Amino acid sequence: MGVLRSTASLEAEIEEMRETLLRSGGSGRADVLKAEPGGVRRRVVGDGGGGDARTVCVTGGISFIGFAVVNRLLDRGYTVRLALQSQEDLDKLRETEMFGEMGRDGVWAVMADVMNLESLRQAFDGCAGVFHTSSVVDPGGLSGYTKHMADKEVRAAELVVEACVRTQSVRRCVFTSSLLACVWRENTCTRSSRRATSVDENCWSDQSVCRDRKLWLALGKTMAEKAAWRAARGRDLKLVTVCPALVTGHGFRRRNSTSSIAYLKGARQLFTEGLLATIDVEKVAEAHVAVYEAMDSTACGRYICYDHIIRSGQEATELERQLGLPGRISGDAHADHPTWVELSNRKLSRLLASRRRCGYDRYSILQG
Repeated sequence: MGVLRSTASLEAEIEEMRETLLRSGGSGRADVLKAEPGGVRRRVVGDGGGGDARTVCVTGGISFIGFAVVNRLLDRGYTVRLALQSQEDLDKLRETEMFGEMGRDGVWAVMADVMNLESLRQAFDGCAGVFHTSSVVDPGGLSGYTKHMADKEVRAAELVVEACVRTQSVRRCVFTSSLLACVWRENTCTRSSRRATSVDENCWSDQSVCRDRKLWLALGKTMAEKAAWRAARGRDLKLVTVCPALVTGHGFRRRNSTSSIAYLKGARQLFTEGLLATIDVEKVAEAHVAVYEAMDSTACGRYICYDHIIRSGQEATELERQLGLPGRISGDAHADHPTWVELSNRKLSRLLASRRRCGYDRYSILQG
């Protein structure tokens, strides 16, 4: 988005990504393509190739979630194409030494504008699947998430799905949405009844509630996911969406601060209703790859993804401390709240449990 950021901020983010690569234990190399004005260089690097069933493309691959998804895919033996949006992203990738002696085999990169259909189509060409993890969030944390960004995210969702449909090699797409696209309804804000209700994959956030309360990230994620489903309807493309809670994990304050701040707008009410949940970024990555690999058999529709619900004032205070946002969630650090809403991720838990029984992988079983 062409946002200026401080040198210290950029260096800190690069160092965090470098540490992640070291922890992943990978060795070997991965090459990065140089950006050419107006298009994508069509040179295959490493194991990449046209139509390879194990070749996938990840948008936003150097974001907090995207980076974890890329590493998970590499661990599973995929060849990964990173769709980068700017020269700054490419420079950051180089600085992490992902393509140096600390890097991973099977990674290569192209420049792709998520707001340009032909650019996306060229980036996806030759890939069997696409992981759309990127979102239109100010990476420098300067302006947060605005209504304008929500509108751009909707357009990007439409274009990504359309590009998947128009790319002959692509047959599957995993779309990263958010739990915020499920939880904001009129009865989230008022307790008209003390009878517990449930929030699961059938629930959608009320767009009028999001607009009235200026919950722009929730609005953007809701509209973008619905736009993706509309664009895929009746087309030759399998689509699933993953709806993660607030994404945490090693370095999340440094690398995910803007998304976290936007997510926590209205967090006090979500906490009161028992809907403020978190998920470790590595488990988000596991969920993405698991649903992708199960799309030919059982995986379909939406998947709520969380591993912990913030239920006590002490937990809320600890999350505020980790984010450096005191008072954002719980006005009384010692207050606990009754749970008026049951949050369910049983659909994803069943899928992961089934894969574990079949020996596909040792996926973590999320809280049910």
